[in-house]
Amino acid sequence: MQISVVGLLVCCGILAVVTYMRWSMITALIASLAFGATAIGTIGSLGGSSPLIFTIFNILLIATALARRGIWREIGIAFGHIGATWIVCALMIYVTLGALLFPRLFEGQTSAFVASRTGRGVYEAALAPVSANISQTGYFVLAGLTFLAVCVLVQREGTLTDIKRGYFLWFILHVSMGMLDLLGKVAGAGDILAPIRTANYSMLTDVTEAGFFRIAGAFSEASAFGGVSLSGLAFSYTYWTKTGSKFALGLGSVLFGLLLLSTSSTAYVGLTIVSLPVVISIATSLASGRLRSGEALLLTLLMPLLLLGMGVILFYPHFLDPVVQLVDTTIINKVTSTSGQERSYWNYKSLQSFFDTAGLGVGLGSSRASSWPIALLSQLGLFGTVIMMVLLAMLMRGLRGSSHVDPQVDAIASSARACALSSLVAGSLASGSPDPGIVFYIPLAVVLVCRRLPVKYNRAVVAAMPRFDHPVRSGKRRTASIPGHA
Repeated sequence: MQISVVGLLVCCGILAVVTYMRWSMITALIASLAFGATAIGTIGSLGGSSPLIFTIFNILLIATALARRGIWREIGIAFGHIGATWIVCALMIYVTLGALLFPRLFEGQTSAFVASRTGRGVYEAALAPVSANISQTGYFVLAGLTFLAVCVLVQREGTLTDIKRGYFLWFILHVSMGMLDLLGKVAGAGDILAPIRTANYSMLTDVTEAGFFRIAGAFSEASAFGGVSLSGLAFSYTYWTKTGSKFALGLGSVLFGLLLLSTSSTAYVGLTIVSLPVVISIATSLASGRLRSGEALLLTLLMPLLLLGMGVILFYPHFLDPVVQLVDTTIINKVTSTSGQERSYWNYKSLQSFFDTAGLGVGLGSSRASSWPIALLSQLGLFGTVIMMVLLAMLMRGLRGSSHVDPQVDAIASSARACALSSLVAGSLASGSPDPGIVFYIPLAVVLVCRRLPVKYNRAVVAAMPRFDHPVRSGKRRTASIPGHA
């Protein structure tokens, strides 16, 4: 393995901040997601696979959980009270066996899309075992183990606070690098964040779309940046509605602006889908005459913007022509573009491979699609898809039906849940992998554990929490187990 010096420096920087602020490893793990194209190194034996830096924090988090006193008893409590732990373990075993067996069982019987080692592109070939079967399975298992570790760690006081800090730090870093990327391109400096893009990906960063600079932030392309911006917007909005945090409102406003400037069709279509529940909620409140303060504020901000837009169009008819061209290019004519047709073909052949393998799938990492649900069917098969849908249903349920949940705990769990669901919306539009990642598994663990927390623990968590308006330095960590389980 060839170590990336830049990736190592970024890891050390995150660890230094977390250590100085006396935060836990889960904060560092979530914050590291902001570096979506920074690899820790390159593994030549796995076809040039370049694990991102979050994998290091994944391993450190799991090791930290295992090193805690009384860990085996807490693991027993997690397996005894949270049925999803058994489901995740079964899914990890099934996916691992499928990645090893299915490409060999159905070798040559269907087609697959694999990454080229030289051209950094994707080409169609007959199904066969590839190095991605190992690397992608490793990511999947690591995410599942992270779910189990978070289920254990959330049982301890202070962990929810660190999860909240991690999300805020993640999106603060995301916004900062997005703005740096945009300013560098506007100033004519090009891709100033190129030094931190050490992953072995195809980098589509210094490009334009309909005359607009494409914002990639710390990612390899605008689509990935737009997808994370959508997740951050959902997190910030939900947190703001739950707590009234001005910091969350400000962060969400900046994320909304960067999302609009990202020129990503994934972000635009995803924003439309994610906004539907908000629109329905406001319409319902207006119809019932019970408009909440947050909804009233949104309407108050929306009306002047609409009037301003109408005034601009009236006095400067061609002022918005570049915007119209951008919408036409990224949304209306996206399907008919070369890229859109190529991705549609990936999805078509992936669905065909699902039927060619009698619903068993081609195995994780054997191929790629351009939609998360289709990738699920084609790679994990019907059985794996059903299991994943069960986990998704648990996440979507959230804390509904759970009694005596403190509002602050509900704010963290609901915001993380909104982030995960928005990430899946973006993935359904453009993701080529069936693995939802730790962005899905961490909120799932938080939601499931919070549903079963004793009332005393809820109050203890809130008592230990600083204000949620911004991440602040904490004092000495408290590591007592859940009251009633000590």
